[in-house]
Amino acid sequence: MLIHRRRNPQALQRYTLRIMARSKFAVADFSAVFAALKPILGSHARKLHVIVDNDSEYTLVSAIQCPLPEKRGERIYFGAIKMGKAYVSFHLFPLYMNPELVSTIPPALKKRMQGKTCFNFRTIPEATLLKELKTLTSSGFKIFRQRKWV
Repeated sequence: MLIHRRRNPQALQRYTLRIMARSKFAVADFSAVFAALKPILGSHARKLHVIVDNDSEYTLVSAIQCPLPEKRGERIYFGAIKMGKAYVSFHLFPLYMNPELVSTIPPALKKRMQGKTCFNFRTIPEATLLKELKTLTSSGFKIFRQRKWV
């Protein structure tokens, strides 16, 4: 079999791709997942400031500076999407300061939660999960608006 692969470069390439696909070290392409999640935060970009917008990260911060004395001059983070090696992370920072918002997270979305504000996705989320995430993000944006951070 090895002799056959040496003579046929296409067979060697197919073999290498099969081995890499089975390997735990294979790097997955999460650009489709990133593209599915980005419009959820992007719908609030007009009222917030985009500080990072590239192929692997998208970050939104408040329109005003933080009112806390120890954070004077800094903006308040609203949300971020980051593409990693193993998954795409969706961070929703209003969850930090709003326990009542955390209690509204649906169980299907709660399964993907890691830490206090992070949701991880390896595949493109189902339409219902995207809708729940959009609703949660909109609720967080309403809280930002009530506090006049927008």
